[in-house]
Amino acid sequence: MTKAMRKAKLRRTTTETDISISLNLDGQGRAKISTGIPFLDHMLTLVARHGAMDLELTARGDLEVDQHHTVEDTGIVLGEAVRKALGSKRGILRAGYFLMPMDETLAAAAIDFSGRPHLVCKWKFSAKYVGGLQTELLEDFFGGFAQAAGANVHLKLLYGRSSHHQVEAIFKAFARALRFAATRDRQLMRVLPSTKGLL
Repeated sequence: MTKAMRKAKLRRTTTETDISISLNLDGQGRAKISTGIPFLDHMLTLVARHGAMDLELTARGDLEVDQHHTVEDTGIVLGEAVRKALGSKRGILRAGYFLMPMDETLAAAAIDFSGRPHLVCKWKFSAKYVGGLQTELLEDFFGGFAQAAGANVHLKLLYGRSSHHQVEAIFKAFARALRFAATRDRQLMRVLPSTKGLL
């Protein structure tokens, strides 16, 4: 019996951004991304590939003001789509973690789709911009995701020299932790992964 694909398609429009997303959690890592911030496009492409999801996302934001609204709202929309695609959450592993090495850099990520949004970021970047993306906005991106997905998201940069590698390792670790947390548990396919009876 073929399992139903876990998909979501939505659009979020505000006075600051207009973002459309199409997501398949059970994909092949294909991505088509356009946010107006090329480095963010690259990071979201990595999320799709390392998260084994198919992701199409188009964002039009007030970049003439700054990057903040576009980056944060993109995180929110991604979180909304993941939450919608997960559905009841029955049969998923729920929590996942990953250590991602990237040459001289090591980053860690842990995600729990607990229904309780919380973000912890532990990092310090030497560069204010990486590939044109403001590094201080990463906390806003992941915070938006955590809130919209109803997830605990913990991200930590253990060490590294290159700011590019640092940011990329964090996104890759996040993607692989997300992939594991969203994976269907064959042993408990119809069981809600909580003793509370609600997620």
